[in-house]
Amino acid sequence: MPSFDEVLKEAGEFGRFQKRVFFLLSQTGITFSSLFASVVFLGRAPDSFWCRIPGAAELSERCGWTLEEERNFTVLPLHVGNESVGGECERLDVTWDTSVSCSSPLALYGNRSAGNLPLATCHGDWVYEHPHSSIVSEYDLVCGNAWMLDLSQAILNLGFLTGAFILGYAADRYGRILIYLLSCLGVGICGIIVAFSPNFTLFLIFRFLQGMFGKGTWMTGYVIVTEIVGSDQRIVGIVIQIFFTLGIIILPGIAYLIPTWQGIQLAISLPNFLFLLYYWVVPESPRWLLTRKKGEEALKIMRNIAKHNGKFLSPHYSEITISNEEVSNPSFLDLVRTPQMRRNTLILMYAWFTSALIYQGLVMRLGIIGGNLYLDFFISGAVELPAAFLIIVTIDRIGRRLPFAMSNIVTGVACLITAFLPEDIPWLKTTVATLGRLSITIAFEVVYLVNSELYPTTLRNFGVSLCSSLCDLGGIIAPFLLFRLAAIWLELPLIIFS
Repeated sequence: MPSFDEVLKEAGEFGRFQKRVFFLLSQTGITFSSLFASVVFLGRAPDSFWCRIPGAAELSERCGWTLEEERNFTVLPLHVGNESVGGECERLDVTWDTSVSCSSPLALYGNRSAGNLPLATCHGDWVYEHPHSSIVSEYDLVCGNAWMLDLSQAILNLGFLTGAFILGYAADRYGRILIYLLSCLGVGICGIIVAFSPNFTLFLIFRFLQGMFGKGTWMTGYVIVTEIVGSDQRIVGIVIQIFFTLGIIILPGIAYLIPTWQGIQLAISLPNFLFLLYYWVVPESPRWLLTRKKGEEALKIMRNIAKHNGKFLSPHYSEITISNEEVSNPSFLDLVRTPQMRRNTLILMYAWFTSALIYQGLVMRLGIIGGNLYLDFFISGAVELPAAFLIIVTIDRIGRRLPFAMSNIVTGVACLITAFLPEDIPWLKTTVATLGRLSITIAFEVVYLVNSELYPTTLRNFGVSLCSSLCDLGGIIAPFLLFRLAAIWLELPLIIFS
C-alpha cells in the first residue's frame, strides 16, 4: 500500500485544485480578523457626554429648556465649582427648585459656591453629545461601567479559547469540513443576534459564542489547507496569514462607510453565510478520512484532486496508508518529559502569550490615542503585509530563531521608545510604533510556523493546541491591561509590552 504522501505527490502537491481550495478557505481569515479587531470601531468612545440629574426631563418640560440649556443650568455649576470634575461621572446631589426661577434652579442654596455642594455618583442617565454609534453609548459603558468594554473583548477571546478546544476536538472526531461549515453558520447567526441585542448581557453571551465559532472557522480552514498540500509546502501557512492582514486593512473602510455599530457588526458577520457554499467545492480532508479508516472515500478524493491537477493516479491503487502515524493519547507530561522538550514547550507558551497580548494591545491602542482612527488603522494594517514577505525570503536562508529573536527585540525597543517620544513629533512617534507593529506580526507568524515543527507527529496536534491556547489567554488579558493602565498614563501599556 502506498503512503498518503506518495499518492499526493503523484496527484500533485500544490496543483490547481489545492490552489483553488487554498484561495477559498483563506477568505475566512478576512472575516476572522475583522471579528478579532472589531472592538476598535464597535467600542468607540463618544466625543463628550454628561450626567443628567434626577427628574431632568420634568424640569426641562416645566421650564421649556433645550438640552443645551439643561446642561448649562445643571452641569455648568458643577464644573465651575469643582474644576477637577467635568460632569461626566458625577452630579450635584441637591434639590433642584424651579418653582422660583427656571433661570436659577439653585436659588434655594443662596450664594453658596457649587464647590461646597454635595456630589453624587451618576448611575445610568447619561447624555451623549454627537456620539459615534457604538456599544459604549448603546449600553452606557462609561465611568464606573467602562471596564465592561474591556470585558466584551475578553469574552470574545474566551470564546476563541473555548472554540480551540471544543471545535478542535470536534474537528478531529467528526471531520474538518463539517465543523468548518457549522462554525460558519454559527458565526453568522450569533453575529446577527449580537447586532440586535437588547441588553449587554445578551450581547456578551452571543459575542462569546461568535468568538467560539469564529475560532472554529479559522482553525479548521487552516487545517484543511495544510492537510491537502505536500509536507514541503509550508509556505501556505505563512501566506494564509496575509488574508488575516487583509481583513485588518478592509475593516476601517467598512467602519468609515457604515455609520452604526450594528451595521459594522452585520457587515463582518453576514459574509460567513457565503462560506456555506463551500459544501459543494471543498472536500473533506483525505488525511482525516484515513485516520477514521475511510480509505475508499479518501482515495476517491485523491483521484478527483489528480484529475483537476491534470495528473493521473495509478489504477492499481486500492488502499492508502498514512506512514509513521501512531495512535496515542498524549498528555501534558509528554511535552515536559525531557529537558529539551520542556524548554521548547515553555518558550512556545510564553511566545504565544506575549505575541497575542502585544499584537492585540497595539491594535486596540489605535482606538484611544486620538488622530484619524480610520487612516491610522489602515496604515497599521498595511504595514503587516511585508511581514509575510520578510519571513518567506529569510526563513529558509537563515533559519527560524534569528528572525524570531530579532523581531521580539525590535518590538520591545520600539514600544519603549514610542512611550517616551514627545507628542509634538507625531510622525516619528507613529513611525516607531508602526515598526513595533510590523515586528510583533513577524514574531507572531514565526511562532505559528515553528510550533508545528518542534513536536513529533504523535504530539504535534496536542502540542500546538496547548501552546496556542496561551494566545487566547493573552487576548483575554490585553484589553484590561491596555485600557486600565492607559487610564493612569496613556503610554504605560507600551512599557509593559516592552
